[in-house]
Amino acid sequence: MNQAMAAIIKKDFRGIVSNRRFFTELLIVPLILTIVLPSISLAAVHFAPDDPDILKLLQLLPGGIRGNSLEMTVAGLIFNYILPVFFLMIPVMTASIMSASSFVGEKEKHTLETLFYCPLSVKQIFQAKVLASFLLSMMVSLISFAAMVIVLEVEAVFLMGNLLAPAVNWLVILLLLSPAVSLIAVTLIVRGSARARSVEESQQSAVFLIIPIILLAAGQFTGIMLLNVWILLGISLICVLLAWILLKRAAGRFTYEMLLK
Repeated sequence: MNQAMAAIIKKDFRGIVSNRRFFTELLIVPLILTIVLPSISLAAVHFAPDDPDILKLLQLLPGGIRGNSLEMTVAGLIFNYILPVFFLMIPVMTASIMSASSFVGEKEKHTLETLFYCPLSVKQIFQAKVLASFLLSMMVSLISFAAMVIVLEVEAVFLMGNLLAPAVNWLVILLLLSPAVSLIAVTLIVRGSARARSVEESQQSAVFLIIPIILLAAGQFTGIMLLNVWILLGISLICVLLAWILLKRAAGRFTYEMLLK
């Protein structure tokens, strides 16, 4: 990455931070998914452990991951099997905020022509835009994870007297699957942003990328499909390969004519 690409990345970061609406959206979604909802879940487990929905979900668990304490078993289920899915939603939602406006935002602000004068090829400009959105989504994901772990561990000690033990699933999610899903989403959204007529249109097209993750989350919540580390690892490798193919093909087909339509 050269200085010109770094300058584009810094400019995009400043654009998000200075835009109050975008910056608020960037904070609210991770806050709800990683702090508010998990805290409500832990409180529900502590104060209503005999809830029929909780007991029904508990019956679907393999015997090997059940503990002696009902509270800690359900809390561990939520922490290690349900919450990781949120870290597939967060990078996609976060990336969509910046990447949806990556090129169409330049058109609306009439700065696209100025961008063409930088000493970069159109392929490098595309890569810089993708990298900016990807870095932002990963930064938000890691900060959200750190905040979630701190809050939930404090709440677990306060309510149940024990710490929650993170599973190996988290390593696969944070280091492989989440970055791969984020890169897939960013590549598709940035490419779509070049053809969109407005930021709103670009963001609306990005909503369809969330649907598979929502279905996966529903499977986790209902117990239909609890993903173990090996399934996650297999999905991660497929997504990494898909992200590499999409990025290479999208960058190769990106042209000035596409941006100027």
